[in-house]
Amino acid sequence: MEQGTIIEIQGLTKTFRGALEPAVKGISLSIGRNEIFGLLGPNGAGKTTTISILCGLFPATSGKINIDGMDMKGDLSNIKQIVGVVPQDIALYPTLTARENLDFYGHMYGLSGKLLKDKIDMWLENFGLTEAAKRKVNTYSGGMKRRVNLIAAILHDPKILFLDEPTVGVDVQSRNVIIDYLKKLNDNGTTIIYTSHHMDEAEHFCTKVAIIDNGTIIEQGTPAELISRYDGCHNLESVFLQLTKRRLRD
Repeated sequence: MEQGTIIEIQGLTKTFRGALEPAVKGISLSIGRNEIFGLLGPNGAGKTTTISILCGLFPATSGKINIDGMDMKGDLSNIKQIVGVVPQDIALYPTLTARENLDFYGHMYGLSGKLLKDKIDMWLENFGLTEAAKRKVNTYSGGMKRRVNLIAAILHDPKILFLDEPTVGVDVQSRNVIIDYLKKLNDNGTTIIYTSHHMDEAEHFCTKVAIIDNGTIIEQGTPAELISRYDGCHNLESVFLQLTKRRLRD
């Protein structure tokens, strides 16, 4: 594992029980320390499966994963201490308030007392949620839920933050707030691995991207490199469509 690399993936494969073919087919990737790495692909391409394996949510069928110098098979419990996860589906208790949810997740990460309270207060204020903090989450808008979901993943100051479609279904204002604070986290040293269907967002947010389709990495590089590599492509969306074609995916 190179000194500037924080995640090294070699030959990652995942086949689910009963599936006719693997969801992920021998992926190999190197993700640099303090990078904002975008994993982009159509529905069913293998993005969420790959992210879920890297987060330790379920094991790979085969392949090697090294995260911050630790082997995933032998050091999973230690790896989980340095990562934060923002899943595509809202992972909050709807009948609890935002503050109660964050207090619960904070304790899960081993935080407590004044330290936890101060962190919750800081992030609620940063994300414009202080006044709504005592309301139940099931009264929140989609954008508010997404912001609380993100706070829950960063309370423990993770080295690596995994985000699966963090801005899906939210208003423009919430999306801008989320992206701005993710950039600040990255400026302070957090490595970000991110999936999205928003190509314009990914083009301006990511330092490097990999495009995955049918469980295989088909292209990778900086957004500028990919745009310059393909004739007639003037943005990342046109590169994406050229590589993955225009066939509808479900």
